[in-house]
Amino acid sequence: MIQQIDHINIVVRDLNAMIDFYEKNLGFRLSKQVEISGDWIEDVVHLKDVKAKVVYLELPEGPRIELIHYLAPEGMFPDGLNIPNTYGLRHIAFRVTNIDMWVEQLQNKGVVFFGNIQAVPGSQVKYAGGVKKRLIYFYDPEGNILELCEYSKKSTGA
Repeated sequence: MIQQIDHINIVVRDLNAMIDFYEKNLGFRLSKQVEISGDWIEDVVHLKDVKAKVVYLELPEGPRIELIHYLAPEGMFPDGLNIPNTYGLRHIAFRVTNIDMWVEQLQNKGVVFFGNIQAVPGSQVKYAGGVKKRLIYFYDPEGNILELCEYSKKSTGA
């Protein structure tokens, strides 16, 4: 039986910039930093001559984020990966309280959002107990799509 999601892995080009973004903007804490290589990881990822730096970023609850920077072999960034309707894993959603405050704080730090905070229409998605959801998308420094979402009992308009 699967117990929970353990971590989310993001392959990155600039490890230091990504650590800085997730720590300073989203409140993650760096909990571990290692270098990996050898037969074991080559077998896991099915690549040859693997060398990588890996960091673990954590919040008080939920899965950690694992940032991995491949020193060898060099990675690639395929076209369309940062577009919301591209097939495959596309975004990480962070549940917050006071989404308006979060958006304002991140905008003050230069984060650009896709649009405005949107309320999920109750006519399309109903949440138990009359809960309402509001959300907004944005990018991290390497174009990974992130979402802030807030669930509340109060009416949010739309």
